[in-house]
Amino acid sequence: MKTKLKYIIIGLIFQFSFGQQKDSLKVIITPEVEYQTIHNFGASDAWTTQFVGNWPLEKKDAIADLLFGLEYDSTGSPKGIGLSAWRFNIGAGSAEQGALSGIKDSWRRAEGFLQDDLSYNWKSQSGQQWFLLAAKQRGVKDFVGFVNSPPVQLTKNNKAYPSNANSSNLAEENYNSYAVFLAEVVKNFKRNLNIELTYISPFNEPQWEWIKGSQEGSPWNNNELALATKAIDKVFNEENLKTKLEISEAGSIGYLTSEKTKFNNRSNQVEEFFNTESSNYIGDLNSVVSKFAGHSYFTTWKISKLKKEREKIAQKLGEYPNLEYWMTEYCVLENNEEIKGKGKDLGMNTALYVSRVIHSDLTISNASAWHWWIALSAYNYKDGLIYVDKATDDGEFVDSKLLWALGNYARFIRPEAKRIKVDYKDINSIENLKNGLLVSAYKNSDNSIVVVVVNQQKNAVHLDMLIDGTSAFKAKKMYTTNKSLNLKNVEIKNNKPLIILGASINTIIYEE
Repeated sequence: MKTKLKYIIIGLIFQFSFGQQKDSLKVIITPEVEYQTIHNFGASDAWTTQFVGNWPLEKKDAIADLLFGLEYDSTGSPKGIGLSAWRFNIGAGSAEQGALSGIKDSWRRAEGFLQDDLSYNWKSQSGQQWFLLAAKQRGVKDFVGFVNSPPVQLTKNNKAYPSNANSSNLAEENYNSYAVFLAEVVKNFKRNLNIELTYISPFNEPQWEWIKGSQEGSPWNNNELALATKAIDKVFNEENLKTKLEISEAGSIGYLTSEKTKFNNRSNQVEEFFNTESSNYIGDLNSVVSKFAGHSYFTTWKISKLKKEREKIAQKLGEYPNLEYWMTEYCVLENNEEIKGKGKDLGMNTALYVSRVIHSDLTISNASAWHWWIALSAYNYKDGLIYVDKATDDGEFVDSKLLWALGNYARFIRPEAKRIKVDYKDINSIENLKNGLLVSAYKNSDNSIVVVVVNQQKNAVHLDMLIDGTSAFKAKKMYTTNKSLNLKNVEIKNNKPLIILGASINTIIYEE
């Protein structure tokens, strides 16, 4: 009887072990094979911080800690997501125009530094300046000043959006004045805030018409954009500014790589601006940084499209190896069978959807930076990391699972990390991108290895992780975001497969 019981127990152990092996996914990481450099993860201050920046200090400090903080709580879990870039919206002055601006929603207007007498008011945009300084105080080093519309004092119709969708709202004779304005902004930030803007983005989403006036904006044809860039470059060189120009903030990444029937003079922008044979070539300008920037809107569904559009970006990077690609704006605008842009979601559905986009942008298109759209939202849309009351002086705020999901990347993949090779079964298949396990790995400058695992399935998965070529690296920390956890430090059991909970985003830190 004892012998029979012994064999039954051995059989059960064998079955359990076999089941564990069968259900686990083997992932091989090769640190020696490096891909792109990851410079930063960021978000934009538009438009909400102009109001929230004037809230009580205790509240806006707490918000800044969530966005930029690098500290840990008593459980060893991060208190914030450690963004390493911050995008400052250089306003056109529609806020000062009030209702006459034509922009109905006052929370989508923006203050401006340039005044009607062409002097400057550097106390303008004070709420945004507070968050700019708060980011710097918490360790952020990369700052982007981006422009939706040139100042209303310079535009064709004296508004922050155009009357004519077929050309820029800035007349060519004002290109130099616009360049001087941008140079003055750069110099003021350096002089008064001790902040050197790393980049200026002078043309935001030039493909769109912007004539509805729902916010500040201007279309730009490729030839207009190139001429204006040359004017800005000339002034920046004369002023000996270190700040570089970020081109071209395409409204959707397809405009970077392909000819488009509608507004074909605003598409194929990598070739237009960086091919030496192009009449719009600006790649040799001193102030133009060797990168192209685009937004991931309208390219995330179906999964076949998500993959194909990002493969086109990777192909362009192969053709132009001196360039980088930065994904500089995204929030959920799409309406598809998985998700809809309208209706804010503080839970995991949006967090998982966006995590797939982040993973794809980093691993398929080889993005060297990833920036969310607005950090703070007062709207009923899936557009914020933190949601705030639409209140100008004081209000309440609430975080989202998306905030912490982005933190699984931003907090631990630090500036100048290298993405490294990951291999596992069906890694880039359409089905795995849609429903499977998304694994990417990065090597920080301190030689630690950061692995991010997005489990889109409902069930837990056992993960056998192998750092190829060495046994020196050990899993030291693991941080999980799911329905009940926010970037929580969880226990790692040595010599056992990692358990990746269903519907979760996880970051595992390996050290020697």
